[in-house]
Amino acid sequence: MSDLHIDDFYRDAARILAALYAQFPRKATLYVEDICGPDTPDEFGLHSPRHQACFHTMMWLGSCDYLRYEQAVRQEALDQVVLTHRGFLLLSSAMPDMPAPPPLSESLLESLPIEGSLVIHRIRQELRDGTSYSLAGVMQALMLMSRTLGDVPRFV
Repeated sequence: MSDLHIDDFYRDAARILAALYAQFPRKATLYVEDICGPDTPDEFGLHSPRHQACFHTMMWLGSCDYLRYEQAVRQEALDQVVLTHRGFLLLSSAMPDMPAPPPLSESLLESLPIEGSLVIHRIRQELRDGTSYSLAGVMQALMLMSRTLGDVPRFV
């Protein structure tokens, strides 16, 4: 049995990365409620633990160089968010467990990599049709790929 907060982390991280990839290279405001659903703060104005966990997932992705942002808007959003160079390279890379495509003629080489083999495609597929377990596997593979990517030059 998995820990539900870890399943939520993987799902939130996948949704955040997919949303930013769909906006790339434009900067966007990323709202917590768009990722994890609506939240009603308590009588003291504190957000639910689920909302806070999603917000901190956004912050964690930033601290691990998957995304960059200019500022946090309270605990409700990140402003001017964009994928980093590392984040973009990871999402647009081929999934390591995908079979290699058959050899193609030189005229078709421009279309490689095939979209269905990209990490972002697998993330979207798992968000749409997968289970928590299969989504966790894809997100773990992404994070392992990040370790092997090494230092990527940073562009401001």
